[in-house]
Amino acid sequence: MNQNIIEQSGRVFMNTYGRFPAVMVEGSGCRLKDSEGREYLDFLSGIAVCSLGHCYPPVTEAICAQAAKLVHVSNLFHTLPQIELAQLLVANSFADRVFLANSGAEANEAAIKLARKASGPGRYEIISLEGSFHGRTLATVAATGQQKFHKGFEPLPEGFRHAPFDDMAALENLITDRTCAILCEPLQGESGVRPLGREYLKAIRDLCDSRKLLLIFDEVQVGMGRTGTLFAYEQFGVTPDIMTSAKALANGLPIGAMLAREEVAVAFDPGSHASTFGGNPIVCAAAVVCVKTMLAEGFLAAVREKGAYLAGCLAEIARRYPTIAQGVRGVGLIQALTLQPAAQVHGPAIINRLFEKGVLLNFAGNSVLRCIPPLVVSKAEIDEFIAVLDKVLGEFVGA
Repeated sequence: MNQNIIEQSGRVFMNTYGRFPAVMVEGSGCRLKDSEGREYLDFLSGIAVCSLGHCYPPVTEAICAQAAKLVHVSNLFHTLPQIELAQLLVANSFADRVFLANSGAEANEAAIKLARKASGPGRYEIISLEGSFHGRTLATVAATGQQKFHKGFEPLPEGFRHAPFDDMAALENLITDRTCAILCEPLQGESGVRPLGREYLKAIRDLCDSRKLLLIFDEVQVGMGRTGTLFAYEQFGVTPDIMTSAKALANGLPIGAMLAREEVAVAFDPGSHASTFGGNPIVCAAAVVCVKTMLAEGFLAAVREKGAYLAGCLAEIARRYPTIAQGVRGVGLIQALTLQPAAQVHGPAIINRLFEKGVLLNFAGNSVLRCIPPLVVSKAEIDEFIAVLDKVLGEFVGA
């Protein structure tokens, strides 16, 4: 059945995804099931989206209840779910104001626009870091510090510069009278799970303060509990002026949020930015459940504990297979097994072999096996994943 459906898909969709040969039809917790009834242990979670697991019952209940009351109304009106969500985000972050959108890219677009508008005429350049990923729209592609995402879309919007990773002198040298902000991810997910050092991030904050620049944190992938605190910036001891969130915010429903301090947010007035579907009642009802669940006593502590456990298991795998793996890096439940340079060519094949054995993972930055399971993953499921990974890597020894 999978193949028949895949052939139908191939006839109607643009070829923008390198898909696995499976048609997913059901999900529960950390498990997915395809149209042929085969089950998979999901250590990808929709790329850090379904952090409460697939079809988390309280989220499903909130979706159904809200759908029976109100599905959509223009943002010319107030709705209760979006107000409750915004209040939760403000109460549990540095921010004073929220703008709701439909995706991480849209949230980053809003952050770019706000930074430019708040900084005034003539100050429009934003510096981001090499290796960064900020979205697929033209502006967020331009902000992304990876040339492979730029190819074929030139000329890109002007006003974006990229600084070498972990090089403060080079970053400072890029600042001009046109610079308005520095944009970075506290941990770069797509380029290989690369955390920015605490001192590096503090130096960026200090540089922004001294040069009167805004600091934007892209927490689309690493926010919402992924690192073991609600937002990743809490792990690093550095507070941004603007922050974006998306992915796990509504456990699979499309949402993005851009948060800012009052003195920055005031630059937006009616008509300066908008979104038809941003803050949709159904999506916000789901997001409210997600935020409350993550804030519940013990939840984030469990994420930290399980993240440390996963990191320890991966470190043992690295010790067992020194010709394949270099080590482990990450924070909380975004962890990566870094491959030896000579073994990186086998990355895609390792991922495909894991898929064949019923485990979903991905190869990030052409260098690491990225582990981003649902935050509700159990230690038993981590052990199950490690056992399969152990067997698969054994097949590649000497390859």
